[in-house]
Amino acid sequence: MAADRALCQVLTAQQMRDAEQRIFDAGMPEFDLMQLAAGRVAEWVRRLAAGRSVTVLCGPGNNGGDGYVIAHCLREFGLKVTVIAPQPPKRTSARKALELWNGEVLTSGGSVQGEVFVDCLFGSGLTRKLSGEHSLLLRDLAQRHQFVIALDVPSGVASDSGKILNEHLPQSDVTLAVGAWKFAHCLLPAREKMGTRRIVPIGVNAVEAAAEQVVRPQIKPPSSTDHKYTRGLAAIVGGDMAGASLLASEAAMRAGAGYVKFLAQHVSAKPPELVVEAGDVADLLADKRINAVLIGPGLARHEGSLRAVEAALKCTGGLVLDADALHLIGPDMLDRDKPMLATPHDGELDALCRNFAVVAEGRMARAKALCARSGMVICAKGPDTIIASPDGRVAIAPPALSWLSTAGTGDVLAGIAVSRMAVGSDPFMAACEAVWLHGEAARICGPAFTPRELAHAIPSALSRCL
Repeated sequence: MAADRALCQVLTAQQMRDAEQRIFDAGMPEFDLMQLAAGRVAEWVRRLAAGRSVTVLCGPGNNGGDGYVIAHCLREFGLKVTVIAPQPPKRTSARKALELWNGEVLTSGGSVQGEVFVDCLFGSGLTRKLSGEHSLLLRDLAQRHQFVIALDVPSGVASDSGKILNEHLPQSDVTLAVGAWKFAHCLLPAREKMGTRRIVPIGVNAVEAAAEQVVRPQIKPPSSTDHKYTRGLAAIVGGDMAGASLLASEAAMRAGAGYVKFLAQHVSAKPPELVVEAGDVADLLADKRINAVLIGPGLARHEGSLRAVEAALKCTGGLVLDADALHLIGPDMLDRDKPMLATPHDGELDALCRNFAVVAEGRMARAKALCARSGMVICAKGPDTIIASPDGRVAIAPPALSWLSTAGTGDVLAGIAVSRMAVGSDPFMAACEAVWLHGEAARICGPAFTPRELAHAIPSALSRCL
């Protein structure tokens, strides 16, 4: 389990340095670790190069040192290798790596052309723009080669934020993450510069409090003695626009809960298998058998909606807040001891930050600040979905299909989440499970699906977790 966690964790540059230091403290010299890491990267490059010539661009730090070792290994494999280094190495291990290479080093790209280009100029420690000279050299070399490989993170990318530090950075075909994933591998806009991403293990152990990637959950099927109430009762509160909450109900029925109820003043049409209870929402939510409630999809924003949200907040079960409910809540309404999950898209995240007086830049920073302020788990939806918990846990979802950018798919996600909470998952785990199932259902659907088709694909996604 520890090894699996180590391979899906996402580290800051400082966490990565600390993890490497623990390897050094255990007795491995820095240059030995460099040879281990670069040797494994070189094996990847050898396979990708498939006999083609390779140009390696080395920087002055240990990323450049890795480059010299990679070049040495590729030469040992019998490949034609050209090394370019605009500056000499500054670190002891990098200088040893240059001695190991023991070959010609060009100081400029000149008219160097080749087939495979390996960017080892700067790595995860870079926090400022590349110089004009370095930026131009990097771009020109990438343009003059058929295939581009980036070591760890592409030069000119901020590892901790995923920001692009320089304009016109080249597009990599493959990025080889060394030791652990970094935030730039998971976040836009950097992620789109990386091409295919692969991790190269070097013995980094699981880091306490590290963020993780959302991975396929392990979900247990019901036991032979389970019944509808032991499997979890999820309640979905209807609103003025019943279609959205009915869609969430369809998703909830297919995501594992044993009993799904739709609570509404009135509803004209519903799936025949969905239980509908009409009446005052506050009275309906007083049912202590309810394990989790979803409120927000199709709710609208008026006094009656606010009263419904207040009733949902008093329910004994867990709570998923989505859509219009996110515009109606404020700091004085929430009980921090109540299990709560909010699932905002960027516009709703803006509204929550205003209501809770949160000032932060970027989806991740805002999600972390908002959960600390509100006590809610925040699932900040988007092309790089972030899940943050008040206890410090952070998860980043893998890229989802762009076909999910369709009205109604967020209601499906909320329905999956309330179902998983009703089953017994805590809000953070429920969000991770929901995001993975949501993305997998989209892949099963293929292109141009409807939200209802997405909801109907959830059992097939769920089957891949059993």
